[in-house]
Amino acid sequence: MSGFGLSRLKPAEGKMPEPGPRDLRVRIKAVSLNYKDRMIVDGVLIPDLAFPFVPTSDAVGEVVAVGSEVSRFSIGQRVLGQVIADWPDGDAPPVLHKHTLGSSLPGMLSDYVLFHEDAAVMAPASLSDAEASTLPIAALTAWFALVEATKPIPGETVLIQGTGGVSLFALRFAAAFGLRAIVTSSSDEKLERARELGAWQVINYRTQPAWDEARVS
Repeated sequence: MSGFGLSRLKPAEGKMPEPGPRDLRVRIKAVSLNYKDRMIVDGVLIPDLAFPFVPTSDAVGEVVAVGSEVSRFSIGQRVLGQVIADWPDGDAPPVLHKHTLGSSLPGMLSDYVLFHEDAAVMAPASLSDAEASTLPIAALTAWFALVEATKPIPGETVLIQGTGGVSLFALRFAAAFGLRAIVTSSSDEKLERARELGAWQVINYRTQPAWDEARVS
């Protein structure tokens, strides 16, 4: 990106990144988009963004080179990058978005990127490249809300608003934990798909504007 707006998002040549002692050089195989990526491109989320800039944060790739001190990964493995590079686990860092891919750090819309080995995880072998690339933001946000922030109890009811990436992951997790998921949307087509994915009840909030006052059984 040379500036804000889709018209300023164009291919550009760059140098091949050279890994430091604990870095991985990763050849990107698939990138997924989140709404915040569009907000960044449009200048809404980070109005003081410095250019040139590489957007997007979620991707999967293959390790093609490793630094001399790397011990956790080897060439040929598929990996995902942690969106917040300095938050592998536990409590959040004091400044949450100081080291965030696709915002304070360059993003994933490149042929090759560097990950510190502590900021990468193995991609699940059961998922395709396209599927695995959707995990870092949407899946982890849904998992944190349903599993980390609370403890799901089978038979409980959970309300899932919308049918975006986070909501769909939340729906699948809810079904896996035996929760009764109520899904809202303005699209009957999307609600039918939500039923197929395990929704217990669905509500079209456009045709049922007082849906929050309704009772389901």
